[in-house]
Amino acid sequence: MVEWSDDFPHRPFCSKRCQLIDLGCWADESYAISEPAIGLEDENLEEPSENNNGWLQ
Repeated sequence: MVEWSDDFPHRPFCSKRCQLIDLGCWADESYAISEPAIGLEDENLEEPSENNNGWLQ
């Protein structure tokens, strides 16, 4: 079982191995962002704000 604390070294992955597998898939282009989001113009985007825990909302 994985302990999901804020200081877990491989977060959001369960282990270093899973982290490296994911990185490898991006590096060899097995993973890719297919196309830009439709209908999102820069002027329509709002700046993110932080909640009480420091996370962006």
